[in-house]
Amino acid sequence: MAFDFKKAYKEFYLPPRAPAVLEVPEMNFLAVRGAGDPNAEGGAYQTAVELLYGLAYTIRMSEKAGHDIGGFFEYVVPPLEGFWWQEGVHGVDYVHKETFEWISVIRLPDFVTRADFDWAVGAAAKKKKYDFSKVQFWTHREGLCVQCMHIGPYDEEPATVAAMDAYALQNGYALDFSDIRRHHEIYLTDPRKGDTASQKTVLRHPVRPV
Repeated sequence: MAFDFKKAYKEFYLPPRAPAVLEVPEMNFLAVRGAGDPNAEGGAYQTAVELLYGLAYTIRMSEKAGHDIGGFFEYVVPPLEGFWWQEGVHGVDYVHKETFEWISVIRLPDFVTRADFDWAVGAAAKKKKYDFSKVQFWTHREGLCVQCMHIGPYDEEPATVAAMDAYALQNGYALDFSDIRRHHEIYLTDPRKGDTASQKTVLRHPVRPV
């Protein structure tokens, strides 16, 4: 059976609906940076997601393409994630989505090296006849965060975020947004499929002890 990051690391991908504080270690990602409304048809965000999945599956199918990755094992491609911010705003202003800046990411298994990434960029471009140069190999340590599961549409996230932030403050933590610590979302369901009332999104905010 293929290794599934969501099942193996439930503390990061399948948290309860009640907020909790945890330490998130360093991870490697495929990443695309951009700006603008993620809902814009044919916009930068939708293009970024296509690039990420195209490269993620190129790496996932590397053995069949004849590229040997040391330590490779069968795995399920991890879920799409996003780090979001707006100039002058701590947290997220859901009303003005056109001002979003973002880093859209998919986690990489630890056995994927930068050399393997470089191979995948070339292989994907050759096969798909598309430019994958916007995708970066990105290493990020998120550190101490408060998180919980949000169930429902994205536009209903503010209530979940408010409960999460209140929990942190009540338990001796301060919010710790900065130029490298952002509002973070992990998308466990595809909003294009099924009822948005039941879609699942992991929400995280950076914190520090008071």
